[in-house]
Amino acid sequence: MFFGESVLGKLAMTFFMAMVPVVELRGAIPLGVAAGLPPAVAAVTAMAGNLMPVPCILLLLRRVFALMRKSAWLGPKVDRLERRAHLKGRKVRKYRTLGLVLLVAIPLPGTGAWTGALVADVLDIRMRTALPAIAAGVVIAGCITTAVTCGVAGL
Repeated sequence: MFFGESVLGKLAMTFFMAMVPVVELRGAIPLGVAAGLPPAVAAVTAMAGNLMPVPCILLLLRRVFALMRKSAWLGPKVDRLERRAHLKGRKVRKYRTLGLVLLVAIPLPGTGAWTGALVADVLDIRMRTALPAIAAGVVIAGCITTAVTCGVAGL
């Protein structure tokens, strides 16, 4: 039997897919359900996978950006990414923690845990505030995505 066909393989696929930027749990939950996992199991697995890189992003992003700025090719890309984070962060700046929760909770492209962590870092929101807010947003987004997936799949 192929590893991807086992329950452990499906769990691993869902978990690691949720760690990927842009795809995150918006893609991992439908993938897990399509692979045959129960929706609740796919949702919890995807939420855990989606949250896994957040502490690293919050702790290391500034250092990584500083190193990337030394490159003539990567420096402008980092500046553009930070400008986008500032634009997305306008509402977050106004509402702080609630704004960060809502930014992460809306399961649309350009939102999610990666974007929330980037915005929190750019706006200098402390980790002890940002991490619970991002986690709450991931749980809300996971519930919304699971409900939509179940509705579309007729489960």
